[in-house]
Amino acid sequence: MPDGSLEQRIRSRMESIRANQLERTLRPPSGIDLSSNDYLDLSSHPRLKQAMADAVFREGVGSTGSRLLRGHRAVFADVERRFADFKGTERALCFSSGYLANLAVLTTLTEKGDVIFSDERNHASLIDACRLSRAERVVFPHGDAEAIAKRVRLKADTTTFVVTESLFSMDGDVAPLRRYAEICRDAGATLVVDEAHAVGVYGTRGSGLLEEAGVDANACVSINTAGKALGVAGAFVAGPAWAIDYLIQRARPFVFSTASPPSVAAALLASLDVIAAEPERRKRLATRVARLHDALEAHGLVFPCARSHIVPIVIGDNDRTLAAAAALQAKGFDVRAIRPPSVPPGTARLRISINAGLDDDTIDRFAEALARVFREVVLTSASSASSAVESFNA
Repeated sequence: MPDGSLEQRIRSRMESIRANQLERTLRPPSGIDLSSNDYLDLSSHPRLKQAMADAVFREGVGSTGSRLLRGHRAVFADVERRFADFKGTERALCFSSGYLANLAVLTTLTEKGDVIFSDERNHASLIDACRLSRAERVVFPHGDAEAIAKRVRLKADTTTFVVTESLFSMDGDVAPLRRYAEICRDAGATLVVDEAHAVGVYGTRGSGLLEEAGVDANACVSINTAGKALGVAGAFVAGPAWAIDYLIQRARPFVFSTASPPSVAAALLASLDVIAAEPERRKRLATRVARLHDALEAHGLVFPCARSHIVPIVIGDNDRTLAAAAALQAKGFDVRAIRPPSVPPGTARLRISINAGLDDDTIDRFAEALARVFREVVLTSASSASSAVESFNA
């Protein structure tokens, strides 16, 4: 084949991907869930399943069009009102995925001449949304509020945005949201917060880290994925009415996308009911998180990460990370290896995620298995041991 053909280019790229142990594979769930985002164990809840099934028989399996054509249903308006109340905002708008919601917010609210300040560890969907916007893009050091304060002041005459996750999906740490909100308020900037991994888990109502941090949810725009702790699919953008009204008019991912099946909205209504009625799910998750961290420390493994339901075990080397994941899977624990480009080069990791459905015995057995795998698989040479220990004790 000609050297300049697309096939030749792709074959060459795939060879490089395989040679560097970066090839992805599609594997169904197997073993105890320690990798999904079903943090509150709601995806199989009987009330959610029944609500979705009932809606399928009532509304059919598809929405048949975009919300602005024939795809709108009363259940969408119902769940948007309910979510806005849950989030403490004036309005909310449904999207069929968090990726589309992030694209919609950052490509619609920003314009040429604006400036976006984006955390260096933001999710790929936020990065892509920033790139696709016409605004100037400035990447700031992870969680560095004072760097933002200085830079925003230099753009006092410009419409500016500060964009961050609230709980970072690969690191499990929390953004300084209260400080960001103060900086944005003083500078007249707009705070955009991706609450994908926090909504449903944090705060008195479970609405997320904005609530827990005491930040007025109407003073920012938040993106709240519904396929993680909420257990279903899609996402909500929540915030002041003026922002939501404008998204309905101009957000291309909303205007030109077929709406989610109405059954998804019905299941989300049930999810919000369960979250309100069963706060013990959040409490149970918190106890499981604490138990895992304590158990790991008891086995001599102390990791430099926040005590959240996302626990990154940074190994660094791709081969050893894959081997560690395979060893844990062989013991019955569904743990996956996370490698570049999902994380920076040299920071391949096991991303452990805790859910409320785990019991104490499972947590203890997993901690023992992880400690054994870490020592037998990860620390198999002096050089790798030195690197790994340094990463854990940094």
